[in-house]
Amino acid sequence: MFSSDELERYARHIVLREVGGPGQQKLKAARVLVIGAGGLGAPLLLYLAAAGVGTIGIVDDDGVALSNLQRQVIHRTEDVDILKTESAAGAIRRLNPHIEVVSHVTRLTAANARGLVSGYDIVADGSDNFATRYAVSDACFHDGKPLVTAAVGTFDATLTTLRPHEKAADGTPNPTYRCLFPDAPPPGTVPSCQEAGILGALTGIVGSMMALEVIREIVGFGEGLVGRLLMIDTRAMRFETVRYRWDRENPLNGQDT
Repeated sequence: MFSSDELERYARHIVLREVGGPGQQKLKAARVLVIGAGGLGAPLLLYLAAAGVGTIGIVDDDGVALSNLQRQVIHRTEDVDILKTESAAGAIRRLNPHIEVVSHVTRLTAANARGLVSGYDIVADGSDNFATRYAVSDACFHDGKPLVTAAVGTFDATLTTLRPHEKAADGTPNPTYRCLFPDAPPPGTVPSCQEAGILGALTGIVGSMMALEVIREIVGFGEGLVGRLLMIDTRAMRFETVRYRWDRENPLNGQDT
């Protein structure tokens, strides 16, 4: 049941035919794990909290730096040098006191990924490296959790949703992250944000789109991004979507596994 405060807070969702009271109840009951409280995680966390997602877990082991504030809008100047999980949790509670926040002050690895994702319904990965992306996507596959994952460059970004534990309409398995990216780029070939820079507003666009995709997955409306990769080029302000399929050679749900 919703309190009178919640009914007023979520009124613009409740009047939406595609969400309504039942959809808002699904959001309230949902448990979402967010990997990273940085550029993508900042708008993602804020919009999940504003939408009324009942429990939000945050995985991050870093502290807030002054150079983060050009894009990581969940943090304030006075938060510099405190843990990002602490800063983000405070911002979420200020925005929506009805949300339960669970802080995981750690770096997600292949060793701890399954333990982290197992307590949640859906995972959103805003990490900045391939090792973490492979670890979380593998864990979500083995635990049967939907995963919304995005990556940003200097002026470009990609976004997709993964449900490889389920089958497509034609009976083949849905693709895994390893179907889309079989191998990580060689070390040193992809410059870091610190080296190459990044357009701050880009992370706001993509993090907000991650939140939209998570909400859509929870409530269950529209056509999501399973088997589709959204590519964004902000220099040309161009959005393109390409389809990708299950690779029978992938090591998770390929023919020989």
